[in-house]
Amino acid sequence: MKYYNNILETIGNTPLVKLNRLTKSLKGTFLAKVETTNPGNSVKDRMALKMVKDAEAQGLIKPGGTIIEGTSGNTGMGLALACIEYGYKLICVLSDKQSKEKMDILRAVGAEVVVCPTNVEPDDPRSYYSVSKRLAAETPNSWYVNQYDNPSNAIAHYEQTGPEIWDQTEGKITHFVVGVGTGGTISGVGKYLKEQNPDVKILGIDTYGSVFKKYHETGIFDENEIYSYITEGIGEDILPKNVDFSIIDHFEKVTDKDAAVMTRRIAKEEGIFVGNSAGSAISGLLQMEDMFTEDDVVVVLFHDHGSRYVGKMFNDDWMRERGFLDEGFKNASDIIGQHGDKKLVTCGSEELVAHAVAKMKEYNISQIPVTKDGVIAGYVDDSRLYQSIIEDASIMDSPLSQVMQPALPILPANATIEEISKNVNKQVPAVLIDMGEGKHHIVTRHDLINAIA
Repeated sequence: MKYYNNILETIGNTPLVKLNRLTKSLKGTFLAKVETTNPGNSVKDRMALKMVKDAEAQGLIKPGGTIIEGTSGNTGMGLALACIEYGYKLICVLSDKQSKEKMDILRAVGAEVVVCPTNVEPDDPRSYYSVSKRLAAETPNSWYVNQYDNPSNAIAHYEQTGPEIWDQTEGKITHFVVGVGTGGTISGVGKYLKEQNPDVKILGIDTYGSVFKKYHETGIFDENEIYSYITEGIGEDILPKNVDFSIIDHFEKVTDKDAAVMTRRIAKEEGIFVGNSAGSAISGLLQMEDMFTEDDVVVVLFHDHGSRYVGKMFNDDWMRERGFLDEGFKNASDIIGQHGDKKLVTCGSEELVAHAVAKMKEYNISQIPVTKDGVIAGYVDDSRLYQSIIEDASIMDSPLSQVMQPALPILPANATIEEISKNVNKQVPAVLIDMGEGKHHIVTRHDLINAIA
């Protein structure tokens, strides 16, 4: 009979799959190392098991103990599988930007999940780095994994992932492309590949909001590079010890939008259902097209499974809210279609300023057209209105006819975005769209930004 003694024995030996559509404009052969066939559906299974085994061998964890780690989710899953097999408890500390699916999966395999805010400094006591360390200090018989600085992370990839890629390509690999987070994968694989052939290029994918690229190129840790970003699994606001910058030949930064859009394209065009960092990797690959020639063999590592992003990158509403969906707005009616069910809020010219202010608050709007004898005669907006109120509070009891500005431009329903944009400027915050039969809708600066983002 052929079987495995436990699920951990199925880790590794993941397939190499040729990419055919996404890279057809590039020179060379492009192969995806699809790590989703690991039992925890990510590349992190390899290093998670290695770190636990090494900790046991070093006496860092005792029977019945608790393993504690800050994770974006995938390392936590790998640790959870190891903890099930070896009988440890697991506490995973995640930042709140990680997908709900990741948190639910970790709970499903027995981990306790602690969620921390994303937008805090690494040394802030609320950060997931700090909380992980604090829990480890407070919990008896516990071990803090610290995948960022734990050398077993990179060693796992030096011993496993690197040799697999070398063997699968029969030593023909010329470039290795991978998203960089803790640095274990790129450093371990890169070290092994360069030992076999020093000419192999190791290309790291970074994200905007992360410090890696500038530090690699200048040696400067620039805190101005750090800001919140959406992309999961890559980039850092610290310099993990596992990132061996001497092994990496180049960093390429990819935007949140490009990563998210490409994640969906990988599923639709290659039939490979993978996560956000894979989208970053392929986007970065396309940005680096001038680096490759016909004879090159390029391996791109796909970290994890798309099921962990169903509520995010694979959800139209989530993508739309962030302006990541290119829905092809062509004219005013297309834009209005996003809120066409809402009636235009107006005020009569003899209504009091106080009434307009109340409506702005009630409907959370910034401009209100003003009508006179059933015809649009002007408008008021929040900034000028509030400035007038600050200068003279008694104006609240004045009619709008005394403070309103000239009527907003009125354009037809087939007006293009370009035509609308010509009428919206610093002085004019919106336009009205004539929908016929005396009905109008408003298109604001905010609507235009959403349409073109």
